[in-house]
Amino acid sequence: MKQLWIYCLAGIGFTACNTGHAKKELTPGTWQASLHRPDGADIVFNFLVKEDTTGKKVLYVLNATDKLLVDDVKVTGDSVFIKMPFFDSDFKARFTTGGSLEGQWTRHLADKDVSVPFSAKPNTAERFPKGAAPTQQVTGRWVTTFVDKDNKTSNAIGEFKQMGDLVYGTFLTTTGDYRFLDGNMDGDTLRLSTFDGSHAYLFKAVVKKDSIVNGRFFAGIGDHVEDWSAVKNDTAKLPDERTIATMKPGQSKLDFAFPDLNGNKVSINDDRFKNKVVVITLMGSWCPNCMDETGFLSDWYEKNKGRGVEVIGLAYERTPDFEKSKKALTGFLHRFKVQYPVLVTGVTPGDPEKGEKTLPQLTGIKGFPTTIFIDKKGNVKEVHTGFSGPGTGEHYEQFKADFERLISQLLES
Repeated sequence: MKQLWIYCLAGIGFTACNTGHAKKELTPGTWQASLHRPDGADIVFNFLVKEDTTGKKVLYVLNATDKLLVDDVKVTGDSVFIKMPFFDSDFKARFTTGGSLEGQWTRHLADKDVSVPFSAKPNTAERFPKGAAPTQQVTGRWVTTFVDKDNKTSNAIGEFKQMGDLVYGTFLTTTGDYRFLDGNMDGDTLRLSTFDGSHAYLFKAVVKKDSIVNGRFFAGIGDHVEDWSAVKNDTAKLPDERTIATMKPGQSKLDFAFPDLNGNKVSINDDRFKNKVVVITLMGSWCPNCMDETGFLSDWYEKNKGRGVEVIGLAYERTPDFEKSKKALTGFLHRFKVQYPVLVTGVTPGDPEKGEKTLPQLTGIKGFPTTIFIDKKGNVKEVHTGFSGPGTGEHYEQFKADFERLISQLLES
């Protein structure tokens, strides 16, 4: 009698068994994946399966021009295990008819795990089914209003580019952008989605020349839904990022000391930072915009650390527990090869007193990331709330130019 190996995947109610049949493999090429929300609003995205230089199977999650490498992929019998590189989430699935996948996507939060059914089919490059020929053009800038179930409103600027029936874009807000949105036009209906291991968004709406109406925004894997609408305005701008959070009157210097990932206290008053320009980023491993900024800062610091500039990350993790925060940050920082110190504040992003507890010299922490620029005398010169990442196109290019200009000014002063 042949030996039977059984692999039980906790929490998803199936087993995968190797009984001597041909080994199953992920089909190379582009897949279409869906997160199946309870309300039926499936959040769709694509991923590409390839082999790396060692012959190992890896994935690239595709959103518009972004390709997010996922290199922790295991196939065991009929089962597939995929661990996302950021935000502590993973997929556990099994092969079904035709080489498709069915299983669950799970996010490991600070106090619980949350899951949603997941499926994916190979050899499917489309994101949304191709529909009717577009009857409207959505390219441009749109002043957008979101309304949640409690009738609370929030504002953003949508920026979209349409090529035939394909649409790419994002929403800009005062605390960052929605990263890479990808979708299409079906007649007059706009459909956009994104997935990066944290963001799991679906947008639907009707475009009417200079307005967007009947919009629905589905966020995450639960029942979060918002209405949205927009009016075209190619001159619309967000508030100045330097005015959202500032230093309190009479304050010019920061004063803090927090442990690094080795438990060693690091202070802004340490000799390492004296007579240098210092960039401080308020961030978290749970934050997609922080991921984008960390990628930029890590690369920039490697090239510019010899100029008399230092960078410090202050991490606000989802738990005050140091060891859990360290675990969440370690993989995040390793992925970007971060060489500057990242300190664990021990304060969560949801704490309403996070500013007073960590940086009481500020008027508050209004969003993540927040970036603070300090001159060679230790004075805070600017505080920038939010981050316009690579998904924002020209805004990201402008950010990089402004960043370099400000650093050069501080080094010369």
